[in-house]
Amino acid sequence: MASARLTTHSRQQALDALQASSAPSEELDVLVIGGGVTGAGIALDAATRGLSTGIVESQDWASGTSSRSSKLVHGGLRYLQMLDFNLVHEALTERDLLLKTIAPHLVKPVAFLYPLEHRVWERAYVGTGIAMYDTLASLASGKRALPLHRHVSKRGMERKFPDLAHDAAIGAVQYWDATVDDARLVTTLVRTAASYGAHAASRTQVVELTKGATGTVNGAVVVDLETGREITVRARSVINATGVWTEDTEALSGDEGGLKVLASKGIHIVVPRERIKGQVGLILQTEKSVLFVIPWSRYWVIGTTDTPWEQELTHPVATSADIDYVIEHANAVLAKPLTREDVIGTWAGLRPLLQPGTKEGTSSSKVSREHTVASPTPGLTVIAGGKLTTYRVMAEDAVDFAIGQRASALPSITDQIPLAGAVGLKAVQRQARTWAHRYGWTTQMVDHLLHRYGSNLREIVELCQQDPSLAKTLEATDAYLRAEILYAATHEGAVHLEDILLHRTRINYEVPDRGVSALQEITDLVAPELGWDEERKAHEIESYTARAAAEDAAEKEPDDASAERTRLDAPDIAPFKPLRTN
Repeated sequence: MASARLTTHSRQQALDALQASSAPSEELDVLVIGGGVTGAGIALDAATRGLSTGIVESQDWASGTSSRSSKLVHGGLRYLQMLDFNLVHEALTERDLLLKTIAPHLVKPVAFLYPLEHRVWERAYVGTGIAMYDTLASLASGKRALPLHRHVSKRGMERKFPDLAHDAAIGAVQYWDATVDDARLVTTLVRTAASYGAHAASRTQVVELTKGATGTVNGAVVVDLETGREITVRARSVINATGVWTEDTEALSGDEGGLKVLASKGIHIVVPRERIKGQVGLILQTEKSVLFVIPWSRYWVIGTTDTPWEQELTHPVATSADIDYVIEHANAVLAKPLTREDVIGTWAGLRPLLQPGTKEGTSSSKVSREHTVASPTPGLTVIAGGKLTTYRVMAEDAVDFAIGQRASALPSITDQIPLAGAVGLKAVQRQARTWAHRYGWTTQMVDHLLHRYGSNLREIVELCQQDPSLAKTLEATDAYLRAEILYAATHEGAVHLEDILLHRTRINYEVPDRGVSALQEITDLVAPELGWDEERKAHEIESYTARAAAEDAAEKEPDDASAERTRLDAPDIAPFKPLRTN
């Protein structure tokens, strides 16, 4: 099946379809609110069951938590310490499905060292735990997707990670998990859902949940934030998958019930790859959280923190204290200490932590340590909590609950549905050698392209065939082809400049100036596709430049409150409307 193209035109078509749903004969089966990984997974699950499906997101796809994670697809070693074997087994099952079937181009194996400080008891304790992790993975998938763990001597550890301080550990245990570009996973899920008929509209905010005569939620009023157009959508089931905004969205129904979610902030820093000598990742226990040192492309990702967040939910930021905390804990095991000057980028995300119990009057379907599906009022399904790795299970649970008895006749099949770019991957991997020779792409560039697009790399090549200049890299950063920038607008639904720099690429935190030096070239590439005139181009550049400056300034502030005030000095390019409650 050809991958659907997300464009400004397809977005308009989706909005038109949502408007048409107000006619009784065109009513949707499912309306999904929230375009993060859970919402995108729900849209795909519903569409592949043959249900008419719409999905709306008030910002860009993956702009919340789902572009601000640790970029890991993993079973959760920490849950073994809690003896939650079922949860680990579920996550490992999903990890291996992603690696082998669903998204082998996006999800990649990565090895980690777990450094040991005590020669006998700790090696036995940690080794037993990770052996159980491997055993649960084998039970989950039959044929192994990743190698077994192995014990590593101090000398072997020093070969794998030369910049680990010699006195930091007496050896290590090496095990395997996987990484993913989280924002690209979400965009790919949305494209795949659209391929199966889902109507997908970003920058579309729900301002009201509507009810029929019996008090059952029967749809929503949404606003296209690009034009101000207000649309009434009708749906037999509405699913709220808005993460840290769960309670705000629930309130739009005018009822008191629902799930309770708190936001916890986690931050990551980005350091150039050459700054730390190592071939594998590290996992370290801190007093507050787990610290990962993750090898990724040309740099290292180091994080995370776990602190309560009580500020505005849309733009969490890393403070000076956050950055110092991560550097301090990384330096505890690094032979060559990091400094603030080594940090080329940061991001901060909010975990939607599900609180125990549900509000009065709420019926609950499935509750786990990680996620819950519930109904605060008839016609409205709410899902909250969870983790990126288990998004598919969460989506299945949400749709099962929303459609009730029909679920037995229309079971989920997403464990058998490869995402866009997965079908034909091996053939395109072979064809890529010819394209690399034709356009002068390095091995590193080909790996980068295959990892991002999989078999959809053919669409990138088509753009290069039409205009060979697109096969060259950006002048400001040689990490991306010019064709990739155009592709973000022609195939991946980018509406604004910030969508490209934050979510379609990682330029925002991959270069020290957050990509400001590349703005003119990027703008000139996408302006014809997006219909921007000179005034609009200047506005997009001005908006992103102000955002980048505000983020830089926020990182120098000592605490969340002052950092957030500084960040909010830069206005949103498409501001949200005040939520309307009954």
